[in-house]
Amino acid sequence: MATGREIAQLCGVSVATVSRVFNQPETVNEETRARVLRVAKELGYQPNESARALSTKQSTMIGLVWDTDHRRPGWRHPYLQDLLIGLKSALSAHGYHLLMLATSGDAREVGASLADPVGYVNMTRRHHLGGLVLIDSGSDAAAFEAFAQSGVPCVAVDVAVDGPKATYVTSDNAGGARMATGHLAGLGHTRIATITGPRTNQPATARVAGYRLGLRDAGLPVREDYVVAGDFYRASGTAAMQRLLALDEPPTAVFAASDEMAVGALLAARAAGLRVPRDLALVGFDDIEVAAVVEPALTTVAQDKPGFGVAAAKAIMAMITGGGREEPTVLPTRLVVRESCGS
Repeated sequence: MATGREIAQLCGVSVATVSRVFNQPETVNEETRARVLRVAKELGYQPNESARALSTKQSTMIGLVWDTDHRRPGWRHPYLQDLLIGLKSALSAHGYHLLMLATSGDAREVGASLADPVGYVNMTRRHHLGGLVLIDSGSDAAAFEAFAQSGVPCVAVDVAVDGPKATYVTSDNAGGARMATGHLAGLGHTRIATITGPRTNQPATARVAGYRLGLRDAGLPVREDYVVAGDFYRASGTAAMQRLLALDEPPTAVFAASDEMAVGALLAARAAGLRVPRDLALVGFDDIEVAAVVEPALTTVAQDKPGFGVAAAKAIMAMITGGGREEPTVLPTRLVVRESCGS
């Protein structure tokens, strides 16, 4: 691969001039700039991003912070995959790239974890990252607030943060859950349970609130034994469904706060000899790929997952170029009716 020095020799200019062509093009006359760019293209020259960041104090890298857990599928979760596709595509359109900064046991050893966000903030400044995108995994929201107050442009996904250069994007979680619960009530169900996400997770909390509103709209009481906690993953949906089926008066319908948990609930119901939807109606949340192919196909509340990434990219680019904060973005949800609810 060609170097900046080789480009300079072939063009008859200094190495500093080659550097300015890529980092400060307005300081180089048009003829020289065109010659350097032509030779660089012919030789497949790519400027060093790290060197560029050091010289200009700016970077086209955006850090993605997510506190992973080795016991979970982590980056392989289908919801996150769709979000990342939208984020990466939108950033690329602006000439920016994504640098993943997921924490793990190893990351914590070097002082970069959500338990101590100072390490991440320092890393961001040391590498002159353009900003941060923060993905919630049920961690302490106070850590996200520390990022928001750092002055580094940052956008949180599904965590309400506020700061001089901070904002967030989320879905209408309460509205979607209310819609799902109302749909089950409209089918004649009066014993409607919910399998929730983690109690510290803001979307999970909003979905429980929406479930309660949906019951209230239908004139149905909230039974606390019908509110069982999960963690958005399949195994917790199975365990929660087993608890619900063990009740003296088990529910006839369940709203699960994620499709993964709904699939787990479906497996538990099937293992107990129940037929979905004849004996038990199920509704999930997210509309991940498996929702349409599981048998029976899953009724669910659809989120615009790639839209999350696009909205996050738009907000962070606005804060980088404009210097201020952006208003939060709330994306709409919609009910996708399939076979699992019996409609």
